[in-house]
Amino acid sequence: MRARLSLLVLALAQLVIALDYNIVYVALPDIGTGLGFSAHDLQWVVSAYVVTSGGFLLLGGRTADLLGRRRTFVAAALVYAGSSLVGGVSQSAGTLVAVRAVQGIGGALLFPATLSLINTVYEEGPARNRALAVWGAAGAGGLCLGSLLGGVLVGAFGWPSVFFVNVPVAAAMAWAGRSLFPADGPRPGGPRPGARRFDVTGALCGTGGITLLVFTLVHAPEAGWTSPSVLPAAGLAVVLLTLFAVVEARARDPLVPSRLFAHRGLAAAMAVTALYSATFSSLPYFLTLYFQNVRGYNAFATGLAFLVPAVVTALGTQAGERAVAAVGVRRMLVGGLVAGAAGAAALGAALTADGPYGLLLPGIVLLGLGQGAAWTGMWIAAASGTAPEDQGVASGMASTSLQVGGAVGLALLVALAGGSGQDPPDDALLTGIRAAVFAVAAALGCGGLLVLALRSTVTSQ
Repeated sequence: MRARLSLLVLALAQLVIALDYNIVYVALPDIGTGLGFSAHDLQWVVSAYVVTSGGFLLLGGRTADLLGRRRTFVAAALVYAGSSLVGGVSQSAGTLVAVRAVQGIGGALLFPATLSLINTVYEEGPARNRALAVWGAAGAGGLCLGSLLGGVLVGAFGWPSVFFVNVPVAAAMAWAGRSLFPADGPRPGGPRPGARRFDVTGALCGTGGITLLVFTLVHAPEAGWTSPSVLPAAGLAVVLLTLFAVVEARARDPLVPSRLFAHRGLAAAMAVTALYSATFSSLPYFLTLYFQNVRGYNAFATGLAFLVPAVVTALGTQAGERAVAAVGVRRMLVGGLVAGAAGAAALGAALTADGPYGLLLPGIVLLGLGQGAAWTGMWIAAASGTAPEDQGVASGMASTSLQVGGAVGLALLVALAGGSGQDPPDDALLTGIRAAVFAVAAALGCGGLLVLALRSTVTSQ
């Protein structure tokens, strides 16, 4: 019973992380009007969360290893609760952007702590795979249900409700985590708690470099790659990441232990997570544009349109867990990516200016099943063969590649969508959206072939 309750709390944490990523999308027009955002600055309600969550994930993972997974989980949940409360009562644009940045830091602490708790509480094999499938279903559902919940809340209670809803949930998570999860102790084979060393220089360089890299990837498509705000950030990111590599090679207790760089299974899993985020995770952006700007759906109708993808993706995570037991992780990942590629191709062909929603369903179903299965498989692959004392930072490494891959993928797809075709203005948006969806299909197909070739690196467990 305790193990089931623990998994419920961990799944709830993943649901909150996923919801917070996109629940504000449908609230953006009301937020802009209510707080006086300019059209240019409104994007930072989303981007501030993406930049800080991506930049601090590696630090969050190592924090969970060194300071304790339960402590980190509880602290991160309280950060979520406090920042969400401040966000709901914000009276200025600057305050809200700062709140979203703090929420991103909370997510960067919560995500690897949650994942490393799963990978240490549940034994490697069927028990862990089942836990990851449940956890993955919560996350996959949250990404799609965020639009629906956001539309309902904004319509009924106004934009502050998308922040207030987090407060009781996150506070309950902190209490439950404190009550249910194993107490933190010294790392197995590691120094005593009082003797732990934290690689401060490496943490500063790594966090600063990754944060600036994600900022560059998020900001450049709109500001321009050669703009004064982008070039210095990109240059400083390269400098800091270079210093990070030098510091890590010399540190006695590095932020990222060198043994993890030699873990070929983890490296392969990181590549898959980057591809996953660049493709699957970018599609809701283009589908939102399609439903609202091409088809003219309102916020609530758009949320309802994402209900089927949410349900199918959650089912895909469960199917993926069963497929791992039957055919192994590598074959299951290949199947998930290929199914996603076929689904994206079918969806792209079905996107029309006036066709019925039912025309999209074959592509949506294939896409959702592939997305859910791949989500479960890539986290199983990332955790397999990693020592318990390194689970936090390994989770941080994989989830950092998830964020960076998403930023790169979305930037490239937005550029492709904006520059595709020479159609009249009324048709240009639809043409661009279809081009992005077909590009996702091609990338997923290539990814499936790549994973198929990685016989010795992706676990077959």
